[in-house]
Amino acid sequence: QVQLVESGGGLVQAGGSLRLSCAASGTIFSITAMGWYRQAPGKQRELVARIISGGSTNYADSVKGRFTISRDNAKNTVYLQMNSLKPEDTAVYYCNADIKLQWYSEDFDYWGQGTQVTVSS
Repeated sequence: QVQLVESGGGLVQAGGSLRLSCAASGTIFSITAMGWYRQAPGKQRELVARIISGGSTNYADSVKGRFTISRDNAKNTVYLQMNSLKPEDTAVYYCNADIKLQWYSEDFDYWGQGTQVTVSS
């Protein structure tokens, strides 16, 4: 059984910073990619940032230059450093990971439970 556990959300004023963490645990052979998505009330879930095992990253245009995704492969953990936060960044942030359970298996898609980020104006 694989679990993704997120931490680091909260309430912050506009212009402030938060750092989200997500640790994957369980029977894991390898993690192909990890990322962060967010969902604001009344909106669809959207990709925020993603990092693959080789270190390549991609970001939503709305967060480029403000957010940084990083990964500690030894700890199966992904981080999202969020700077210069704006009220429109308010959402539930979800961790996502593509995980291979055995060397011969395909990747499976896992999600965390979500962590609330609220940015006040």
